[in-house]
Amino acid sequence: MLEKLWKPSSVAVIGASATKGKVGHAILANLLDAGYEGVVVPVNPKASQILGVRAYPDISSYGKPVDLAVVAVPTMAVKETVRQAVKAGVGAVALITAGFKETGDQGAILEKEIAEYCSSRNVRLLGPNCLGVINTHHKLNATFARQSPRKGKVSVISQSGALLTALLDYTAMLHIGIAKMISIGNKADLNEVDMLLALAEDEETGVIIGYLESITDGEAFVKAAERAAFRKPVVFMKAGATMAGQKAARSHTGSLAGLDIAYGSAFARAGVIRADSFESLLDYALALSSHSAPAGKRVAVITNAGGPGIMCADALEKAGLAVAELSRASSSALAAKLPAAASVGNPIDVLGDADPERYATAFGAAQDDDAVDAIIVILTPQAMTAPAETAVVLAENVSGKKPALAVFMGGEEMMPSRAELVERGLPAYSSPERAVAALRAMNEYATWKNRPPRLVTRFPVNIRRAERIIARRIRTGRQQVGEYWAKEILRAYGFNVPAGGLAISSDEAVDVAERIGYPVVMKVASPDIIHKTDFNGVRLGLANAEEVADAFDLITLRISRRAPEAKLDGVYVEKMADRGREVIIGMIRDAQFGPMLMFGLGGIFVEIMKDVAFHLAPITADEAMTMLRSTRSYDMLAGARGQASVDIDAIADGLQRISQLVTDFPQISELDINPLIVGPPGTEPVVVDARLTLPSSWPESR
Repeated sequence: MLEKLWKPSSVAVIGASATKGKVGHAILANLLDAGYEGVVVPVNPKASQILGVRAYPDISSYGKPVDLAVVAVPTMAVKETVRQAVKAGVGAVALITAGFKETGDQGAILEKEIAEYCSSRNVRLLGPNCLGVINTHHKLNATFARQSPRKGKVSVISQSGALLTALLDYTAMLHIGIAKMISIGNKADLNEVDMLLALAEDEETGVIIGYLESITDGEAFVKAAERAAFRKPVVFMKAGATMAGQKAARSHTGSLAGLDIAYGSAFARAGVIRADSFESLLDYALALSSHSAPAGKRVAVITNAGGPGIMCADALEKAGLAVAELSRASSSALAAKLPAAASVGNPIDVLGDADPERYATAFGAAQDDDAVDAIIVILTPQAMTAPAETAVVLAENVSGKKPALAVFMGGEEMMPSRAELVERGLPAYSSPERAVAALRAMNEYATWKNRPPRLVTRFPVNIRRAERIIARRIRTGRQQVGEYWAKEILRAYGFNVPAGGLAISSDEAVDVAERIGYPVVMKVASPDIIHKTDFNGVRLGLANAEEVADAFDLITLRISRRAPEAKLDGVYVEKMADRGREVIIGMIRDAQFGPMLMFGLGGIFVEIMKDVAFHLAPITADEAMTMLRSTRSYDMLAGARGQASVDIDAIADGLQRISQLVTDFPQISELDINPLIVGPPGTEPVVVDARLTLPSSWPESR
């Protein structure tokens, strides 16, 4: 798909320069120094040759089509330069020059014109404002970076060129090999979706990593990332996380769903491993490119010092991994070969004077133990330690049966040994915590790949009833769908809603109460009043007609005084629900990724502790259960520590029904069921309060 960009048979450097320090000089020098075997065409109107290569005054003077044109000319000359290159028959353009949409409206207009011109001629455009492209397997370095990487299996996509230059330096220090490196810059044409789709098919790429500041098309990204992750690990660092707009704070779901959560939900759906720092991005890439995923969570720890072993054990538990319980055979074999003072449990302490052979003994036992899924080997620099020799012995003893990661703790003294390990295919880190985080990433990827097929349940619902209510609300221009009509929509989708009705007089309120039976609850019904209790608009436990009539008069009086401008639809009279555990389920529609479902326990858990889980819709039954289990309050719902258990499956069912509703009706921008009362297993949850938000205008039909 992108052969002319990263496997060109010829490259023109338009803006090539003989002057060191110029971008055009660096690009040409990198091409030549990398050993590029295709045709190099320097373009400069003032030079006949540059760096020993014949130069041309313009690209048309070369007289033959060129696969890739790397453009590094002043901003105002770019439009004409690209036009000439396309007319001369280039297949792809890497536009290095900055000064486009990142500078304002005029730059954005110019960038759009250039992109549209290239698109109309079927020429792919990389950038502008980018570093360029590297393909080590093609000996191509069409960037102005200071160095070329060694050949490897990790391919990198980045919006930031500066981050790529730092990454090149870091990977060189750690001896990490690179397959392809693509700086997408302003993404006027080629973006992260294009790169994911291409790298998914690229046999030279074993792991895809990247740095993103924005995503052009959320839905397309999820599909492309999921496709890529099925074939190879994908790791992204997402920067620029901010809270969503102030409007989102109008509901519980919105106030808890920041923009960053949307990206996290999208990554989780697509199988993308999220790195939270530059170091972790490379840490994860190193582990994922060196090993297949672990079969489970049980980890053996080998160390020559007790403290680091304990640190590692703590980190494993915090990461949701497990300190393996070694088999009796392994412990016996270790006891027979290690000194008497050594610990043959887990962590396996080979003592401070351990030589390479002692490490090899412990390592071999852990590799052969069926109770172990992965191994972390820790070495600290003590007087008797031989780091370099131990690194060689460990690398030579790796059988590939299970992932093994090394932790050679220390600074400059340990760096050569860590590099030696990496070069020999054994990931090496400076601390137990970093190794554990990398192992957790491997485990998360394995869990995602091995998950059951995504089968989204379709419930039988009264979709026409919901459609009529939503269309009517939109025709009247009401964005806020009040409790009564929101509950009617939910009732149409199979939710258990208490009997009730709207009343516009005290007599009507009494009639409704008599019909549904006491006790009842009464609540103000107004599209302008979202949080009813803030206006004293709720009365509970009303037991007879007199209390109902008095409550109606009191509620309407209070609202007339406290919110005189509010439109009053009446008072909602409803059968009072039985007690149970309060949970919140909801949805907010993200502009990039679409509907995000939310679940949380009621009360302080959602208000103060922010103990909530999000997932993109549509959602499967397994994903609904995963949402529930990911909250800290799940154990309480399941009946831990003497708490009464509730019907977990019923909550998961509710999440799936909400998922179906908001997928069926993209008109719904926000939805809250707060609270949903959940009882013991076998009982049906009850919708106590609900609200919906619609856009200000929408076509009447779906």
